[in-house]
Amino acid sequence: MSDFDAPVLDCGKTLEELSDYLDRGRVPRDPSIEECPSCLNALDALTRVGVLSRDLISEDAAQLPAPPESWFAAIMDTVRTELRAGREFPIRHPDPRVHITVTEGAVRSLLRATGDTIDGLYVGRTEIIGDAEEPGAPVEIRLSASVAWGMPMQELSATLQELVRRVLAQHTDLNVTAVNVTVEDIHGVESLKDRG
Repeated sequence: MSDFDAPVLDCGKTLEELSDYLDRGRVPRDPSIEECPSCLNALDALTRVGVLSRDLISEDAAQLPAPPESWFAAIMDTVRTELRAGREFPIRHPDPRVHITVTEGAVRSLLRATGDTIDGLYVGRTEIIGDAEEPGAPVEIRLSASVAWGMPMQELSATLQELVRRVLAQHTDLNVTAVNVTVEDIHGVESLKDRG
């Protein structure tokens, strides 16, 4: 993992501690990390970045140089800002005495995991716009993405929109009125300029 600032999560752990824990293969098992939702979300995000960089290096061996360090730094900046638990969104339950919520951080993690199922696409920023804490209030999902060089942007964006709608309907009670995807980067294209 590359060096980065060590912001503190809501639970008190830092990304640096979690990165070191991942580098050790999560051994010995640390219950204070493995049983903490904030830490698990952060571990997932760090793992995704690690897998992406290994994939890009593997792709590089075949045809393209790896993207610049600034590309990974931008991803880590996004991860750092989005790891907070954030707002709590209500989940309906038939028993009015039962109060269930899902955190904004968990929903963002779900959005990222959904993007991970699409080859050639990496979800950057995730935003949940609207009063999602109010049951039934309209909510807009905004996602930024990076698409692999040579992959069909419109097709990947449409696939992401459809999957996000389906997954949020299945796992949350958010009233999603729009899913907007902005492709902000194409990874791998920098290397073509270098070859120029």
